[in-house]
Amino acid sequence: MEKFKFNDKTNSLFKAIIGLKNLKEAEQFFRDLCTIDELQEMSDRWQIAQFVDQGLPYREIAEKLAVSTTTVARVALWLNNGAGGYRLVLDRQKRAS
Repeated sequence: MEKFKFNDKTNSLFKAIIGLKNLKEAEQFFRDLCTIDELQEMSDRWQIAQFVDQGLPYREIAEKLAVSTTTVARVALWLNNGAGGYRLVLDRQKRAS
């Protein structure tokens, strides 16, 4: 399997995202960019990361969000051993609240 590499296309997307000014703009952009299913899946993953960070049991998270425990475990793996993106945003949100 070939390792994913960020490139000019991905960087262009990320620049567009960080250029959004508010929640309404984000809603508009992501609704045009993604399918409803993609938005739901990303929203679920983000919610899972928050619940895992809070220490909720995987099975409880899976039941709350109607996702598989495999999905919960996969998100937890990336939260604890990924590139640090989940942790960055979770910590930033904690400091802001």
